Amino acid sequence: MRSLEAELTEAQSLSVAELADAIEAIGFECTRCGGCCTAAEREDGTSEDHTATVFPEEIREIQRSEDYDWRDVARPMPYGLSDGTDGPEGETFEWALQTDSCGDCAFYDDGEGGGDGSCTVYGDRPLLCKTYPFSVALGGTSQPMGEAVDEEGMVRAHECEGLGRDISREDAEELAAALKERAVRELEEAIAVREEYAPVAVESGDVVVHDSEGAKRLDGTAYSEE
Repeated sequence: MRSLEAELTEAQSLSVAELADAIEAIGFECTRCGGCCTAAEREDGTSEDHTATVFPEEIREIQRSEDYDWRDVARPMPYGLSDGTDGPEGETFEWALQTDSCGDCAFYDDGEGGGDGSCTVYGDRPLLCKTYPFSVALGGTSQPMGEAVDEEGMVRAHECEGLGRDISREDAEELAAALKERAVRELEEAIAVREEYAPVAVESGDVVVHDSEGAKRLDGTAYSEE
């Protein structure tokens, strides 16, 4: 297994032009269907909350856009948490965008009340949102929302009704640049999480998120054992 540092070097050397070639070959145009912003329906009829990874600095960027609290923007990634008496508890290693009572992204405007079915923080949306439905096939970078349904070289395309549509070279290059940036940032984050990680004694009912800046509470402040 290659080290994260080796994968980071590979990510940093990715060719934006080659990534753009792959994106053009697959094709993509956002249809504003909301599929990547809303809860996913399971085969048994239940739903799974929208889950999109967001980095600490991306959380702050969204906070600054509308003076949000940390918890307005982000929630702990649910993986690794258990159900306690008063809700989730335990440790996890990432943040996810906050969701509403329906499990949809808290920043998705579903079009009701005169909205247009778009992102309310579009200019500050995380890299994962900027690059969906694409990812790069590097071991230390994430594969959003399931397995790939198409691929071209190192680029993977995930389920989305906008795939297969014509995309301009300019848009493909813009998307490719964001895809490379995301691959680099994900690996930098993973390396920093590993370096900053320190075991903590999590109290019953507490949630601790270990990110690139250390252990944090739900409000984004440092977790200190009392």
